[in-house]
Amino acid sequence: MPTPTDPRPAAPAAPRARRPAAAWRRELAEAFREPAELCRYLGLDSGLAAEAKASTAGFPFLVPRGFAARMRRGDPADPLLAQVLPRAAETRAVAGYAADPLDEHRFLAGPALVRKYEGRALLLVTGGCAVNCRYCFRREFPYAESGATRHGLAAALAAIAADTTLSEMILSGGDPLLADDDQLAGIVEALDAMPHLRRLRIHTRLPVVLPSRVDDALVAVLAGSRLAKVVVIHANHPAELDDHVAEAVRRLASLPALVLNQAVLLRGVNDDEAVLRRLSERLVEIGVTPYYLHLLDRVRGAAHFDVPAADALALHAELLASLPGYAVPRVVREVPGERSKTGVG
Repeated sequence: MPTPTDPRPAAPAAPRARRPAAAWRRELAEAFREPAELCRYLGLDSGLAAEAKASTAGFPFLVPRGFAARMRRGDPADPLLAQVLPRAAETRAVAGYAADPLDEHRFLAGPALVRKYEGRALLLVTGGCAVNCRYCFRREFPYAESGATRHGLAAALAAIAADTTLSEMILSGGDPLLADDDQLAGIVEALDAMPHLRRLRIHTRLPVVLPSRVDDALVAVLAGSRLAKVVVIHANHPAELDDHVAEAVRRLASLPALVLNQAVLLRGVNDDEAVLRRLSERLVEIGVTPYYLHLLDRVRGAAHFDVPAADALALHAELLASLPGYAVPRVVREVPGERSKTGVG
């Protein structure tokens, strides 16, 4: 090391080593962002790609390659493809379908904080997701205006700390697991320090569409929390649940966490008793409890996915006849202003 009288200049400080990007970040960076790319990958007609590009309607296209790998090549009716590929039907105005079908603006209790039900609140961690499902009820939700920012999250955490009527916090979005590990650790640590909270619930599609997100770092963040953990994943079709998803679920269950599934009943995807039965059987096989089968939230652009309630009840009756009770999800819809999910039938 040079002394004060040494004429030689001091050597510059060595640059700090940059942490390599996590595998899930790399996979997300390589996701399909243009319908034509996905159609070429699947060997589909260019006319379908042109229709999809013209039908994006302000809701960006995004599909991880690992999820696309589970789709059938050359099949424009593939049920996984149907969930993510824009179609011309999205651009048609249909009465009764709105930008905010659940009237969530009415339930914003402050920045990034939604209060619908007694004893629990929903924290909007991020406005992004790893896949843009075309039936998403928040496809037009103004996340930035609603406070789903770092500043908004800080204000929301302060509000949660002051509200001792809360016992459960729900991390949502977008998808909360799209946040990086440091941000998630900060949120979990803050919630952990609030003695009135007892449970942490995470609603996420990433274990299904980007299972590499459930890595050692994420498991460590969640395992360190004192809060009882519930993870609600979202799979609509048995073809979504490959061995990588099964491994992600195993990691989540090891926290320990109760792992549940919420599916949405979608025309052309899973409105079939055999499909729903295989979905429930596969969920149970990998350690997930089939929890809810949602009727479609009537968001603008998704009317072509709707399945009437009478058809849903008929499907449910068939499932009750063919599956043990623990493998049969409840059929529900969300009604703005109700104190809980509303059972159908």
